Amino acid sequence: MIEPGATFKDNLQQLPPVSGVQRIDLVDANGRVVASIENQPGKQGSVAVYNYLKQAFGTLDSATAEHGLLVFGEHTADARARPGAHPNVDRLLAIAAGGAALDIQVTADSD
Repeated sequence: MIEPGATFKDNLQQLPPVSGVQRIDLVDANGRVVASIENQPGKQGSVAVYNYLKQAFGTLDSATAEHGLLVFGEHTADARARPGAHPNVDRLLAIAAGGAALDIQVTADSD
């Protein structure tokens, strides 16, 4: 497990690579996919964070969400100030505030 610093860029450098990850699915207790994060430009940082959270914690509960918010660094403060601007951070904020836990499913590239 990493010890997150203040900046997302520095934290991101400590996370495992996601070159073989196609997408991250977040699944509720009923088995329904409630969100997917594709490994594409603009979302690769979120894919790296959620992939790391899966490896370090297994499931996305309030403790995992709190750690994820630290990993997102300055983006967490921006998400609090501008709800909707960072949906992948908003999701962690909601779970940390008592929202339902989710399963993190990592789909690998097929090639």
